[in-house]
Amino acid sequence: MSTYEPLYVDYLIYFNRDQDYFECHEVLEELWLERNRDSLYKGLLQIAVGLYHFRNGNLRGGTMMLQSSLDLLEPYPATTLGIELGILVQEVKAIVKQLSEPDAQSVTYRDLSIRIVDEVLEQEISRRSLELKPNIPQRRSPTRGRIYEEKMKAMDQSKS
Repeated sequence: MSTYEPLYVDYLIYFNRDQDYFECHEVLEELWLERNRDSLYKGLLQIAVGLYHFRNGNLRGGTMMLQSSLDLLEPYPATTLGIELGILVQEVKAIVKQLSEPDAQSVTYRDLSIRIVDEVLEQEISRRSLELKPNIPQRRSPTRGRIYEEKMKAMDQSKS
């Protein structure tokens, strides 16, 4: 039995292995809703959304999301959910600071990586990584959930 939520494990894989922040948002939003809108999960998913916007040149949207994530995550312990949350928060703070400067347009985008500190979580990620096919980052449409299922159903019906 998994110690960590499977959707959380998927989030970490999409974040670290694939840098697919769109898919990170998709899987963690599902968990966030299941967990009564837990602010920890919301903060983590907002980091992914902020990086998604930043990568795509939406500096204002990226800055707003990243700042919002900081507001939610700063109260948590430095080591939370098997990750170095404190280091992640510091890295996000540095990006927000850069993006808040007058010359924000010259800030070079960079991916972040979440440091895993729990051996059990690391093993779960390794196992799940074998099953979870790599994503091409920044897909523009959902790959799970109601909208995706409706789209797939419509495609199947059109083939008939």
